[in-house]
Amino acid sequence: MLKVLIPVDGSGNSLRAVRLLIEKAALYKEPLEIHVLNVQHPFPGTVRGVHQQSEQYHHDEGIKALAEARQLLDAQALKYAYHIVVGEAGETIAHFVKDKQIQQVVMGTRGAGAVANMLIGSVATKVLHLVDVPVLLVK
Repeated sequence: MLKVLIPVDGSGNSLRAVRLLIEKAALYKEPLEIHVLNVQHPFPGTVRGVHQQSEQYHHDEGIKALAEARQLLDAQALKYAYHIVVGEAGETIAHFVKDKQIQQVVMGTRGAGAVANMLIGSVATKVLHLVDVPVLLVK
């Protein structure tokens, strides 16, 4: 089974990556184990006594960001696991790839973040540099 990761932030570009994987899933020679990942930005600094509230906030925001991607996958009856984590997006995606032994990443070139590279998104650039698996960038 080929393990594929789709980082999703709710942006149009990340959803295009989901649609492309759905469209091309039948072309893969082996079944896909699809992982859909949303990375939430951590709160700056340390605030005492709000750990549980911040976890709930990140979970709720992650669910919102993943909603349309999950609907697309569900409509095609594709099995997947979804994950919500907190951290810096590029490094967190790379850690997830290593930890879950992901074999391919399919991701949009620009996300919902305010800061983007001129050619491709800064998160996509970082992931390209940090992982040792094929990365399919979707424009």
